[in-house]
Amino acid sequence: EEIINSYAERELAQIFFELGEERHSRRAAKAIVEARRKGRIDTTAKLVELLSSAIPSSGGIHRATRVFQALRIAVNDELNVIREALPQAVSLLAPGGILCVISFHSLEDRIVKHLFRDLAKADPSLEILTKKPIEPTFEECRKNRRARSAKLRVLQRRQ
Repeated sequence: EEIINSYAERELAQIFFELGEERHSRRAAKAIVEARRKGRIDTTAKLVELLSSAIPSSGGIHRATRVFQALRIAVNDELNVIREALPQAVSLLAPGGILCVISFHSLEDRIVKHLFRDLAKADPSLEILTKKPIEPTFEECRKNRRARSAKLRVLQRRQ
């Protein structure tokens, strides 16, 4: 609520674009700032209604999805948590130990990929077991729609 009701239009657009990969980030931010002039945006329903009229339909995901994703990532500082937690997890790996990481967002996956690469380069006892991420099959996605964006990467500490 604080971000939506207090951040400047430029800051909102940047969050929506960078963290939510929302193509219409400026349009969404502008609509939010204009709506704030009439009063606080204090419910998710108000925000969804606002975004539904500001962001054109893409036929795929709901129009508000990427903005909500960006807000969640910003509020929870999720990308920094990943950057801090992964090296700690790797440091705890015993010889032969395996670290599996599932990401559900391209920004998360990019961080995992680069961290795995950098850690394996710096420590010869580490080996990336997945050159490309393992992705769910069509059948798995059909059974579990939320699996469609999942990517699994695996790192092992050699014996």
